[in-house]
This record gives sequence, C-alpha cells and structure tokens, in this order.
Amino acid sequence: MATPGILLVDKPGGLTSHDVVGRTRRAFGTRKVGHAGTLDPMATGLLVIGIEGATRLLTYIVGADKTYEATIRLGAVTSTDDAEGEILHRADESALAAIEEAAIDAGVAALTGAISQVPSAVSAIKVDGRRAYDRVRAGEEVVLPPRDVVVSRFDVVARRRDDHAIDLDVVVDCSSGTYIRSLARDLGAALGVGGHLTALRRTRVGPFDVRDAVTIDALEGAPVLTPAAAAGRVLSVLPVTADEARDLRHGKRLAGQAVRLDGPLAAAIEDDGTLVGIVEKRGADVKSAMNMPEVSR
Repeated sequence: MATPGILLVDKPGGLTSHDVVGRTRRAFGTRKVGHAGTLDPMATGLLVIGIEGATRLLTYIVGADKTYEATIRLGAVTSTDDAEGEILHRADESALAAIEEAAIDAGVAALTGAISQVPSAVSAIKVDGRRAYDRVRAGEEVVLPPRDVVVSRFDVVARRRDDHAIDLDVVVDCSSGTYIRSLARDLGAALGVGGHLTALRRTRVGPFDVRDAVTIDALEGAPVLTPAAAAGRVLSVLPVTADEARDLRHGKRLAGQAVRLDGPLAAAIEDDGTLVGIVEKRGADVKSAMNMPEVSR
C-alpha cells in the first residue's frame, strides 16, 4: 500500500485535474487518490493531492483561500471568459484608446473586497446533477446564480497596450469559490470593452505553496507531507496521549477538554507523530470529527 500523505503538484497547461490524479495513481500504485480543488486545463499551478487515508484531509483543505497569478485581456468577450473560447465581440480601437488608467484602477477596486459574483457558465458547478460546462458544450444556455466571495487582494502588477487589447498581469488573493475568469469578464464589462483571461496560475492553497510542488514528470518517488504535518498546517494542533488517542478512535469524548482547543477544530496528534484525526468541540467536551486509519504516520 502507498504511504498516506499530501502531495503538492505543479499542474502544467493542457492537462485536467483528473489527468493529474490518474498519473498520481499510477506513480504511487493506488486507486485512492483525490484532489482539493479543480484547475481548468488552461490553468497551471498548485494541485493539492491526497493519497490513501490522507484523502480524508481534503475536506479541510478544499475551502482554504487561494492565490492566483493571471493575465486579463481587455478588448474582447469570449464564450468561455478565457482564451480557449470563441470570440463573441471585439471592442473598437477608439473605445480601448479612451480607457484611462484611473478607470482600470477604479474597476479593479470595485471588484475587491466582499463582492457578489456570477460564476462563469463554463465552470465545474453542478446544475441538476451535471457540470455546467458539460451543459454549455451540449448547446444549453446556463445562467448560474450569484455567490458571495471575498477578493482580499487584486493587484495589477503590469500593463501592456496595443491597438487591439489592454493586457493586465494581476495577482489575486481570494476566498474559495472565486472565479478569476469572472473577475476578468466583469472588469471588461464595467469598462465597456469586454474582458477575458489569457493565462491563469494558482500559486497557493491555504498554507501550501506551488514553490514546494513537484512537476508532473517527477511523481515517481516524490516526497509527500505526512498526514500529521499537513493537518498541522491547516489546523491548530491538539497533542494527545496514547490513552486519549485510543478513546477518540473508539468514539469516546474527552470530557471537559474543550478548553484545550483554540478554535472549533484541531488536529489531534500523538507524541509519536501519528495523526489520530480531526477533533471538534462538543459543549465542554472534545470529540472526533474524523478519524484517520491507524497505519497513518
């Protein structure tokens, strides 16, 4: 059996997240592999992969905030809000030339903070059991309801202009569920010239950074974070004794021990580095929310 753990992979363009999962399964010789958050085929960057029992930790990682580097092209609307779609409309050169830098800055500021965002129709969101992008590809019209997200950072780090487009290189820190393609679309709409993404790279998922990731060609023998190490990055740590670990695994509560938890959840870790599981407060007590297989180290 493969060693349980969390693997960080730098996904190249052109592959789906499922492709990466498939290659990881072959490299580690196990079917039990999952990921925390899909990246589109066009996108590159960080995929957080769970192997064996560590797939149980993905629930606690998928909702983490994220950082993206992207290029927004102002001047054209596409069917997918990115460069892979059909161009539906191009702005006049005069309209592009009339856009001042201050207007771009104001548009970016309006999309920063707590905002309501309509996800791109070609997203992985399910509509009546089917992915939205599958419905769009089948010729259906899909309009998704808006969702509240938080864009805590939306910085323009470089700008390039020609007669046909304005390209903006941006860095975005955002809550889980934010669509960078929608930011591009909405910025272009606010400026009256349309917008879409031409590049997207995810560089961070919660405490995990793409600089620590392996390439798709280096999966064989790639190092993984132990379940305890990974959980300790995502949550506060509750050190437990062997007796407490046994009780938690058997479904017993640690009576009167809720005061030991800094937040609602914590990673319960034995002295030998074994991740017992994720625990939660239940009144004055601590109880297990998720137990790890006992073989995990």
